[in-house]
This record gives sequence, C-alpha cells and structure tokens, in this order.
Amino acid sequence: MKSPDTLDVAAHCARAALAMMERHKVPPHPENYAIWYAYVAGRNPDLTAAIDAILQSGKKFTAKVNDELYERFAVFPQDTAELREVGQRVEEAVGRVLEYLSNANQGTSNYGAALEDFSGKLADGPSAAGLSELISGILAETKVMADLNRQLEQRLENSSNEVARLRNHLDDLKREASTDALTQLANRKLFDHSLNLAVLDARAADAPLSLLMIDIDHFKQFNDTYGHQLGDQVLKLVARSLSEVAQAKDTAARYGGEEFAVILPATPLEKSMEVAETIRNQVSTKRLTNRRTGQVLGQVTLSIGAALLREAEAPDSLVHRADEAMYLAKRDGRNRVKSEIDLEKPTGEAAK
Repeated sequence: MKSPDTLDVAAHCARAALAMMERHKVPPHPENYAIWYAYVAGRNPDLTAAIDAILQSGKKFTAKVNDELYERFAVFPQDTAELREVGQRVEEAVGRVLEYLSNANQGTSNYGAALEDFSGKLADGPSAAGLSELISGILAETKVMADLNRQLEQRLENSSNEVARLRNHLDDLKREASTDALTQLANRKLFDHSLNLAVLDARAADAPLSLLMIDIDHFKQFNDTYGHQLGDQVLKLVARSLSEVAQAKDTAARYGGEEFAVILPATPLEKSMEVAETIRNQVSTKRLTNRRTGQVLGQVTLSIGAALLREAEAPDSLVHRADEAMYLAKRDGRNRVKSEIDLEKPTGEAAK
C-alpha cells in the first residue's frame, strides 16, 4: 500500500517523527518509526489519542509501551490487500450467480411463450401432420429448458462451493488478524474490542464483570539468561494454561510482551480470584527443562491482579485497576494474586 503523501509532506512527517522519537527516547526501529510517522501524519484518530494520553500522563515510552502501540495500531498492507482481493472475488462470484439467474429467468420466459404459442395452435384444430410438428417443437423447447436447468444447477453449485471457500478464507484472515501468532490467544486489538463488548453486556444484564491482568515474573531475566527461543516457550506455556482454565464465555489474551489478560463475564470478584489462583498454581507447578540439554531451568511464576467493573466505569479504568493490583502482587513478593481490595489496605496489611 503506497503512502498518499507527496515527497514534501512525507519528508516533513519523517523529520517530525524522528525528532519526536529522539525527544522521547524512542529507538528508531522500523516498527516504532511506522507508528510515529502515522502519529505525525494524523490519519489515525485512535493512535493519536493513545499517544497523546501517554504524553499527557508523563509515562515513558518503554519497549513494552512501544510494542503495545505497534500491536494495536500497525497496519499490515499484505493483510489489507488480501482482504480486498478476497472481497473482490466474493463480489465476482455473487455477480455470476445473478447473471445465471437472469439467464434462467429469460429461458423460463421463452419457454412460457412457447407453451402459449403451442396452446393457441392447438385451439385452432391442427391437422395430424401439424399436430406432430407442434409436439416436436414443444419437445425441443422442453429439452432446451431442461438443459438450461441442468446448467443452472451445476453453475449454482460451483458458485456456492466457491463462495463457501472464500467465506472460510475470510474467516481464516479474520482469525489471524485477531490472534497473537506466538501464543494463539486473542491479541491486543481483539482484547480491546472484547472488553468493550463485555462492559456493554455486563451493564445491559446488570451482571458482574471481572478482569485479570497477569505478568510473568522475572521474564526479562529469563530471556537474557536462556535466550528468546526458550522465552517463547515460556509464553506458550502460560498461554496454554490460560486456555485450559478459561471457559467459553471468557477471553484470554496476550496483552503485550510478557503480560496477559483474562476477561471474565458474569464473574464476581471473589470467583475471579479463584480463577486467578487456579492459573497461578497450574503454571507454578510446572518445571521448565531445556529439551536439548536436559537442563532444569526452574519454575515459572505469575503475578496476577483482579478487578471488578464499577458502575459507569470506562474499560480503561478497569484495566488500570487490575494492572495496579498486579503490580502490588509483584511488590509483595511475586507469585501471588492481589485484587483491587488489597489496593485499599495499608501496605503492611496488604502484604500479609
């Protein structure tokens, strides 16, 4: 996908983007540059709002923040082009179906006209030779109509199969666009969308909605010690545990980096704490081993924060509170679950 910017505009946006990246100590990697160029160009209101919020809060653009921005707002041209191509093929298939039906309708009209003509000539009392000729004619028209029906049936079946294949392809593209490639959990975009819907549903049904924010303890240290490949295995291990514990109504997502989230509809805070403990125990009881060397790498532990949606609360506020509870769990020693209730306790009491 080509940029619509002229050379002068592109050069201005590039200089402005690099200047802002330098000012906020954002490494000029291609991924970061793409985000900041889009921000300066001002064509994505959601991206603009997200970066403006970070700037106003004084929060630093850490590697985690930069990765989250890229996951949420980066546009992949190849995906867009493929979606456009599939959509065009669906449109063409539907167009062919309409053409087949139009031809069939014309054939039916012609056959109806032939029958009327045959009926009129019968009423005139034709001779035996004339009757034989009329019957031969109507048989020929009937054969033409039967052939047209067979062709229509075959063409409609082929078109139906093609549309079904394209629909499956679109489903695959949609799934890929909303799934984290490494963990196969929902990605950040799908998490944001699912949380917004869950909040609306909870209010409409007057039902509780809980959220878990989950972080892998000492993940950077693990990555630095054993390498990114084993780090990826840790992420997959946590993702499998979330998938096993989460129910069909829940949404387990990779929130960004080593942080995960689980949306728990129709779940009060106390129950969400039980779910969190199940996840924490399931992960901490596993021992990591380097399959190639047999070296035991130790255990993976999680710090988990839980929060319950409040009346008229925005989704971002719910995330923030669950995130704060998760960081409290880290400060309190890691490998534990804390809830928003613990945030209100004195430090000594919360640590008990």
